Amino acid sequence: MKELITDAKVDNLDEVLIFVDEQLEEVGCSMSNQIVIDTVIEEIFVNIAYYAYGGQAGPATVQTEITHDMVELTFIDNGEQYDPLAKPDPDLKIPFSQRKPGGLGIFIVKKSMDEVKYEYRDGKNILYLKKALV
Repeated sequence: MKELITDAKVDNLDEVLIFVDEQLEEVGCSMSNQIVIDTVIEEIFVNIAYYAYGGQAGPATVQTEITHDMVELTFIDNGEQYDPLAKPDPDLKIPFSQRKPGGLGIFIVKKSMDEVKYEYRDGKNILYLKKALV
């Protein structure tokens, strides 16, 4: 497992993407899978940056287990407790202009990954993501 600890600030998104992308490239991950994973990382990390600490700086940890056939990502913050999976999925049959804001990003994350789990433990939000690369 590899780990990156950085401040949960939008300005640090590139650092997180580079950290994961270098590992994906090492195992020969396809560009299409890398784009999907990068989109998921952006959604999760930016949400942590904007919401976890109420506008203040705080740490975000990204843990990775990446092989040629599997990506496992874990995002950890000790900000305000929030389960992103608790919100119901948006109703895509309703026209976009009539939908309530929010929830589309995590919906995309859930549809893009094979497994998404959340837990709150020891004062930390832990979001676990898994995707097969084959």
